[in-house]
Amino acid sequence: MYRIVLFVGLDYHDVWIQVCVMDAEGRVLLNRRCVNDWRAIVAMVEQVRPGAMIQVAIEACSGAANLADELIEHTHWSVDVAHPGYVARMKRNPDKHDFGDARMLADLERVGYVPRVWLAPEAVRELRRLVRYRQQRVDEARDARLRIRALLREHRVRSPYRAWSRGWLAWLREEVEVPEQSRWIIGQHLASIERLQQALREVEKRLAEATREDTLVERLLEQPGIGPVTAWTIRAEIGRFDRFRTGKQLARFCAVTPRNASSGCRQADAGLIEAGSRQLRGVLIEAAHRLARYHPRWSALAASLRARGKSGSLVAAAIANRWVRWLYHQMQAEPVAA
Repeated sequence: MYRIVLFVGLDYHDVWIQVCVMDAEGRVLLNRRCVNDWRAIVAMVEQVRPGAMIQVAIEACSGAANLADELIEHTHWSVDVAHPGYVARMKRNPDKHDFGDARMLADLERVGYVPRVWLAPEAVRELRRLVRYRQQRVDEARDARLRIRALLREHRVRSPYRAWSRGWLAWLREEVEVPEQSRWIIGQHLASIERLQQALREVEKRLAEATREDTLVERLLEQPGIGPVTAWTIRAEIGRFDRFRTGKQLARFCAVTPRNASSGCRQADAGLIEAGSRQLRGVLIEAAHRLARYHPRWSALAASLRARGKSGSLVAAAIANRWVRWLYHQMQAEPVAA
């Protein structure tokens, strides 16, 4: 029996949702605001055409994945999560309002042009939160170290020890000749670093427990150049490898491919693409440096690129690009469910 299909665009906000319902001919049947609750959304849509097939598009943002999960679990609707950047570029309209945004999402769903992003399972999203929390603590500790070094430079104080060695820390705590207030500030920074190091140990313990029986993490740890932090980050940000069609597509997702800046007969690159997770790209570049130093295959490639006059940063990016493509095929041998 033929069933009517309705297309729903949801413009997400913390407190409420703008709901636009559109039919197959593009007529707007409803465009109204309701509270941010899946039950309210279902009740509003059901008022339009009870029993209709529903296809939903919701723009990716903080909280949208949780709402999409609830709609899928409780209604079995078809729900697509849309890439916000691509939606904005497709809209090509200087006006920004919720009424128009919800209508745009519904229309894209109707014509099949929603720029879909992967809706990661809750377990993967939780792992991402842990990985990103760890990186936040790393960044805070780095900033504290930089402030200490800046304070020493300000007072033109030089240490006889290598920075951050045990001797240097003992000298910093007991012998450094700086004014009283600066000494107090240094002590506060050192206490912050110790606190952050304890927080890092705790979060890394939780990460190890969360991935103890994760087959994909185990397989990643078997690969050369990958340690626990790299494996946790890859698992959290990539999720699963079999959602990509090619290694090149994965490398582009990881933002380790050059950005094309060609025009006419001129063929050129303009650095790495400015997309994807910077944290993921960071750990991949770090892995590339390790591989260039210790792994024969990648060391040979690094030597070849340096012999052609390539800079160290370009060499690391090239190795990361090719290594990610190689890793894609290694992981595809036995696809692992998320």
